[in-house]
Amino acid sequence: MSENTNTLKLELSSTPHIHSFWDTQKAMWMVVLSLVPPLISGAIFFGPYQLLVVLTSVVFCIGTEYVIRYLRKKPITIMDGSAFITGILLGLILPPNFSLVFTAIGAVIAIGLGKEIFGGLGYNIFNPALIGRAFLQAAFPVQMTTWTHTNFAVDAVTSATPLSIFKFGDAAAKSGVTLSNSFFGNISGSIGETSAIAILAAGIFLIAIKIVNWRTPLAMVISLFVFSGIFYFMDPSKYPSPLLMLFTGGFMFGAVYMATDWVTSPMTNKGMWIYGAGISLIVVVIRLFGGLPEGVMYAILIMNGFVPLINRNTKPVIFGEAK
Repeated sequence: MSENTNTLKLELSSTPHIHSFWDTQKAMWMVVLSLVPPLISGAIFFGPYQLLVVLTSVVFCIGTEYVIRYLRKKPITIMDGSAFITGILLGLILPPNFSLVFTAIGAVIAIGLGKEIFGGLGYNIFNPALIGRAFLQAAFPVQMTTWTHTNFAVDAVTSATPLSIFKFGDAAAKSGVTLSNSFFGNISGSIGETSAIAILAAGIFLIAIKIVNWRTPLAMVISLFVFSGIFYFMDPSKYPSPLLMLFTGGFMFGAVYMATDWVTSPMTNKGMWIYGAGISLIVVVIRLFGGLPEGVMYAILIMNGFVPLINRNTKPVIFGEAK
């Protein structure tokens, strides 16, 4: 201890106290780096216009955060990268060739109602990008379900997603859905969600540098295989295979980027397993029995609401304390 007590600096903060190489700003920009492969795949499969969609989303997310914090006389926090990430994520989960005006509206809602209304980064209950998409889904349902399949940005056609084909299509249409196209991304879907290989590479990178905890994605994958596998083996002609459920729609993108959000996901290891399993259960129920072919967005938002309860009931026992 220094003799000069004036040089002592004590930092008081609330729990949790987690020691990590990554501070918020570093982690956010590493996540941005990991989003490059899905962003490139979206531009390749759906055309360069998709970069403009993502850019619009980023600009309005950053602008909205700046304006709100300026009006509330709060510190400007846009350099932490969180608004930048929200903008990229929202842009990548929108349909190809989506309206720039609607994209801007979704970005304003994502930051305004999904983040800043709760107090800013670290206080939001729900994933902001998914809040923005949920609003757009409710406000502009036709535009949000119009999928353009471009075949390497050459022949632009409107076609159904593989999950829509399995839910509403005939046997001939179902037979045309292949795992290879689903894996590489040459299918209809949201801008950044179609290429499973790009998302897988990004996920491995984030897990390797310990920004993403592997438990939540693994729990989601295992649970998806268990829940969807039961119905697939009951009737393979009616229900999609677990692999198709994994590689199509927004499941992999949600598992890597949305469900693992530090703020809106559980802090305990046991809680992550419960959280991931719950998401997959809801996804399977919506996809197979609901009125929509996709359910990842709703599943994650629903489980976001259970996170405080999960954290409370999965806390490790204090050393020396009896259960």
